[in-house]
Amino acid sequence: MPPTPKDRLAVALDLPSEHEAMNLVDRLGNTCRWFKVGMELYYAAGNNIVKKLHDRGFNIFLDLKLHDIPNTVAGAVRSATEAGASLLTIHAMGGRAMMTAAAEAASAPGSPRLLAVTVLTSMDANELAGIGITVSPADQVLRLAKVAQASGIDGMVCSPEEVAMLRKQTGPDTLLVIPGIRPAGAAIGDQKRIATPAQAIADGASMLVVGRPITRAADPAAAVQAILAEIEQAQLSPAPK
Repeated sequence: MPPTPKDRLAVALDLPSEHEAMNLVDRLGNTCRWFKVGMELYYAAGNNIVKKLHDRGFNIFLDLKLHDIPNTVAGAVRSATEAGASLLTIHAMGGRAMMTAAAEAASAPGSPRLLAVTVLTSMDANELAGIGITVSPADQVLRLAKVAQASGIDGMVCSPEEVAMLRKQTGPDTLLVIPGIRPAGAAIGDQKRIATPAQAIADGASMLVVGRPITRAADPAAAVQAILAEIEQAQLSPAPK
């Protein structure tokens, strides 16, 4: 069966406490199927928040951007498996040996699918140049994605600007998860490479990650429903040539 709009949206619980996160989850009710738990919430609540969401029937995208020596990252993958995460991010800048170790650890039953973070959506060419990377963000994303794919990683995280390119380069089955999603009229915030939900889906995104346009909305559930409607419309419309 093709994915439904709910399968393609992860709400980012970028909140400072378990209490605030679960309050938002309660407000959203059954509008969502996926929640992203990032560093801010995970460092405050630990595996307890992952288990609590899992026990309530949600899928959890654990966004920790693991980046360490191979053995340490492999151990973290095993810990995420025990917590019940369905998706887990590692950082592609950790290199092939690290990503290969992570993929091997994730081959155990019940392990999360792994996503390699390429270039953060808050970074542009100037930011990359400041750390000695002189190629464009798109070139850097493609370079890291190829290493990740060769290492056995299931998919990548990239900005909306690179998703069409990665879909073409990595094939139809690669999981491409896209942050930097801003519905029309939403504040950009600290993101620099963004798109609307419809644009990202049309370009080949597998899943969208949306935080502040939902978490800071006066009616978060209504904000989710509007994004789901946009995803559904994009699924029904032919992709641009």
